[in-house]
Formats: sequence, C-alpha cells, structure tokens
Amino acid sequence: MKYIVQLSRILVGVLFIISGLIKLNDPLGFSYKLQEYFSADVLNITFLEPYALAISIFVVIFEVILGVFLLIGYKPKFTVWSLLGMIVFFTFLTFYSAYFEKVKDCGCFGDAIPLTPWESFYKDVILSVLILILFFGVKHIKPIFSKLGLTVVALFSFIACLGFGYHVLMHLPSIDFRAYAVGKNIMEGMIIPEDAPKPVQEFTWTLKVNGEDKEFVTDGSYPEVDGEYVGVETKIIEEGYDPPVKDFSIETMDEDFTEYYLNKDNLIMIVMYNLDTAEKEGVVKLKTFSDEAIKKGYTVIGLTASGEEAKQQMKSQYKLNFDFFLSDEKALKTVVRASPGILKLKKGTVIQKVHWNDLEDMSLETLATATPDLNLGLKKELDSIMVLDQKYRSAHIDNEDWSKQIAIDSSNLKFVENVFKNYGYPGKSLVGEESSDVAWYVVQHSDKITEYLPLMKAAAEKGELAFSKVAMMEDRDLMRQGKEQIYGTQGRSFYTSAETEVKLIWPIQDAENVNERREKAGFLNTVEENAKRLFGDDFEFKNYTLEQVEELQNQ
Repeated sequence: MKYIVQLSRILVGVLFIISGLIKLNDPLGFSYKLQEYFSADVLNITFLEPYALAISIFVVIFEVILGVFLLIGYKPKFTVWSLLGMIVFFTFLTFYSAYFEKVKDCGCFGDAIPLTPWESFYKDVILSVLILILFFGVKHIKPIFSKLGLTVVALFSFIACLGFGYHVLMHLPSIDFRAYAVGKNIMEGMIIPEDAPKPVQEFTWTLKVNGEDKEFVTDGSYPEVDGEYVGVETKIIEEGYDPPVKDFSIETMDEDFTEYYLNKDNLIMIVMYNLDTAEKEGVVKLKTFSDEAIKKGYTVIGLTASGEEAKQQMKSQYKLNFDFFLSDEKALKTVVRASPGILKLKKGTVIQKVHWNDLEDMSLETLATATPDLNLGLKKELDSIMVLDQKYRSAHIDNEDWSKQIAIDSSNLKFVENVFKNYGYPGKSLVGEESSDVAWYVVQHSDKITEYLPLMKAAAEKGELAFSKVAMMEDRDLMRQGKEQIYGTQGRSFYTSAETEVKLIWPIQDAENVNERREKAGFLNTVEENAKRLFGDDFEFKNYTLEQVEELQNQ
C-alpha cells in the first residue's frame, strides 16, 4: 500500500501541477470556459458569470498549489481532502457536459491538449481512483523537507503562481497554443482537406403510424414509411474533421471581406470583441498607434462583435481613423486574450501579436507604400461620408428611407465637391488606399458623373484611384446617355407594360473583346461572372443591342 500511495502521489501531483500551469498560462481562456458552464444553456447559474475570471484564477492557482503540497508532503490531510473535493466537482462537470452534450471541450488542459467531454470524464474517473488511494493511505504521505522548508516552498509556489497569473493577464499567454499564434496562417487554418473524415450523424425520426408515434433511425434520409411527421432528433456519432480556425470572418452587414484582408501584405488587425467592455486605457493608445501604422503604409482594421452604433460611437469618441468589421465574439476571444489586442499579419500569417499594454513593442517598419503626408483629418471625414453613403442604400428600403438617402447623397456631394476644389481628387497619397474610393462612390451615386469623370481619369493615371473604378463610372455615364458601355459593368432591371421583369447587362460595344478589356482595366472576373454576381447564379449573359433594349422597354 505504501508504494501504491507514493506512485499515486507522484501521478496526481504532477498531473495537477501541469493541468493548473497550462490553465494559469491562459486564465482568461479558462474564464471563458467557466462562463460557458455557468450559462443558461448548461448549469444555469448565470449570476456567477461576472465572477468567472476571479474564480478561474483561484481554481487554477489552487490546483497548482495542491499538486505542490502533495509532492512535498505539506498538510497531507488538508491536501487530500481538497483534492477529493475538487475531483468530485470536476467529475460532475465533465459527466454533465458529456452526457447532456453541453460543452464540447472541458478546458482541463486549456488549448494545449483538447479533450472531448467523455475523454475528460474518463480522465477524472482515473484521477478519482488515484485520489481515493491517497485518501485511504494518507498516513503514508510524509514530508520531504523540514517544517521551515515546507513553508518556504509552499509560500514561494503561491507567490510564483500569483506573479505568473498577473503577468499573463497584463500581457499575453507565455505560450500560445491556439490557431492564431505567431507563425500560424489563419486562411490555412480554415481549410478542410478533401480527404478529411466527414461527421457521422444519427437521425431519430418520430412518425405517427396508424395513430401511434413510432421512432425510425436513419443516417439522414427520410424514413420510407407511410406516416405523419412528428419530429426529428439528431445525434453526432463521430465529429469528423474540425478545422483549427472556426467562425472567423471579416464582414460588414452586406459583404464578406475575409479573403480580401487576409491576402493583404501588411495588415494591422485590432481586436475588441465587445466595444462596451474594452479597456479604455488601451483604446486611448490606439489613436496614435493606428495613425502611425497608416502613415507607414499598413492597412489597419478593427474587428468586433458589437453593433454599428457602438462602432461609430467608438470611432467618434476616440477619433479613430480605421473601420471596424464584424466577427464572431467567441472567435475573437480566441484570436487574442486582450481587448484591445493587436496583430500584425502578412498574407494571413500572424507575424506579431501584442496586448495593448505592450503596444510600444509592436514593430512598424516604414513600407514602400508609406504615405507620411497623409491627411488623417480628411481621411476621417471621408470615412464618415462612406458610412452615410451606405446608410439606407439596400435592396429592401421603403420610400421614406430612400428619400432620406437622397438627402444624404446631396449633402455628401456638396462636401466632396468642396474637397475637389481644395485638394483635387483625394486619392491614395492623400487619404490612404482604404479611403481613396470614397469620393468616387459619392459621385457614382450622383447625377454629376459626366462633369467629374475627367477628374477621376486623371487620378487613375497618377495611380491615386484604381482604373477599374473609372471603368465602372465610364460605363454608367455611357448607359445614362443611352450609349453602349465599354467594360460590361452595368446591368438593368425593369418591368415591361405586361409586368414582366427583365434583367440584362446593358449593351456592350465590341462585346467579343470585352473580357480582354476588363482584364486590362483590373477586373478579376469576366463579364459572364459579373452578370451572375449582379443577377444570380442562374442568370445567363446575353449581349443585347440598344434597339433590342428599347423594344423590351416599350413592350
């Protein structure tokens, strides 16, 4: 029994120390897991959610200290009783989450060693047996140091745990086990290999057959039974391949920019999963940092799960010169354990990641695309104009909203015309690449395209504006004049007198060579692909003549 106790003592002590240190390396991550357990969908003790971080720190430090106490033989009865209480609690949690399929990963070893709920439960059962051996053989647990030595080691362990926990909270985890660690490529982390194992599900269908409810189990297909459908339940038999990067996106309400930004050569990504709870001291530091990054040639964006109103309020209150995009809150908490947290990426690969406390450590080289004379005040005004330009411009707005948008467009045009008088076209060298299109959008949505098209062409020739933008504007100008367009960018949708809807690409001059012209202009898709983008995947492109369009309109 003596030797069995000593073996159990080593195994339990080492395992508790390793498990505790892994979680102490990332106490925020463990607190997120506790919040998941406390939520209404799991244990329904939501009143504990605000205290999740404090509980997380206490639990992980206590876990490490118990492991140390056990190995050095300090206060064996207290230690064994505490170990027993802790393992009973953990075993209950893991069984509950496994049996009721509430939590997919218990967080026992953080992100270092992900375990399924059942794996966690079996691990806790084995630990329970070992701790019971210690409980009944507690008399064989002898101290390995003198009384003073035990006190010194115990006190040092406690202070060291507190210091380490404080350090990682004020900075970032010392070791990053997540899919967003430095050196990892986010795009690659999303890819599911073609030969990856597929998930296996079991479907239990309930059908009313001859007035009686009966259950039929299939792999997904509807049962070949003559009965009335009542309900269906699904059960996952095998999870299948789970990509390391999940639910990460860079989006607006209307468009997905994930691939676009993750292909940027020099991207600064500022993460604040909830703008209302972001640490204000850190947000204050973002103004100077982001302005410097923009001037040095970096593309700067923010990521949050907060709504549009909170985003605009944050930009206005702190005078920030970058836009916020939408992403999943849980994914953002995984990206970086800080709010704000800052990442530097090159084509989707994380080059550097810092806590806002360490913002000064973020290295910003002056790039070839640097614009040291950037007018950040004008950039901020233009960015605000862009928000207004899109405020009511959607496919499902009513007449009242559209009248509001018309008023906004008129105001925006006056502002942009004043900018033209003072600066010429506000292009990349003046307001940066991300804001250089704003004036173009305002004119594109106005009735003054013909007047300002030469200005746009001159800006494109100087590299201040993408030529594809000019091509789109020229096509729209030609269509409004009733002439053939050049690049096939413009489509029309109208109803005939017989209430038949007609969708078409406006007639194109020299349509046989249009895709060659599009490629030279900088478009990444063909006219056929553009037509499907405008009107749906089922749309088939046809090049009408102006006469044919007129006939359709007069039907």
